[in-house]
Amino acid sequence: MPDSLFSLPDPISIPVEGELSTYPVGRIFCVGRNYAAHAAEMGNEVDREASFYFTKSALNAVLSGATVPYPPGTENFHHEMELAVAIGKPVFRATRADALDAVYGYGCSLDMTRRDLQVRERNKQRPWHLGKDLENGTVLAALTRKADWSPDDNKRIYHNANGETRQDATLEELIWKIDEVICHLSGYYHLRPGDLILTGTPVGVGPVLAGDFLEGGIDGLQSISLSLI
Repeated sequence: MPDSLFSLPDPISIPVEGELSTYPVGRIFCVGRNYAAHAAEMGNEVDREASFYFTKSALNAVLSGATVPYPPGTENFHHEMELAVAIGKPVFRATRADALDAVYGYGCSLDMTRRDLQVRERNKQRPWHLGKDLENGTVLAALTRKADWSPDDNKRIYHNANGETRQDATLEELIWKIDEVICHLSGYYHLRPGDLILTGTPVGVGPVLAGDFLEGGIDGLQSISLSLI
């Protein structure tokens, strides 16, 4: 077999609470506009007929606790706190029972966004990649196995910037629940271990600056943090 011209970076691997092994990330799918109040604050209506998605590169992800530079090309960098769902077994065209059975675990995540670039491209009916799939633009906290946690409606999801609460909601506000998202997405992709699904962000997103310290959490899961320089 011929040698490769160069080596590629290893994919990010997420710690798992109580485990020595880690969870390697292959693909990252993100659900858009899955909280009605957030869609409204962005000037959008929710399409309740079906969820929609965008993707982010696992090579652009970092682990919770990272210190990263403020990204180039933006003057309006936003935080988005989200519940991440980790797939643990192959699933395609899932039933609702299949969907939950395919889950490996859950974790906190941040979908960092160059909002000005996202809005600019959206207004021109172009892809959002410059706004969404940026270096250090996905932050991932340690996972909790599904046997030890469930996404009950009353679970609080929140985000603070420099100690100020920006986002504060519950998972009850999810328009498309976890099983519904997996059922729908698996109609288009053969989902497999290593796939992460970020399930959307509640109302309260906003700009952050170099020097800011970001933290957030979901009841019962490992918290998440990020420092900007």
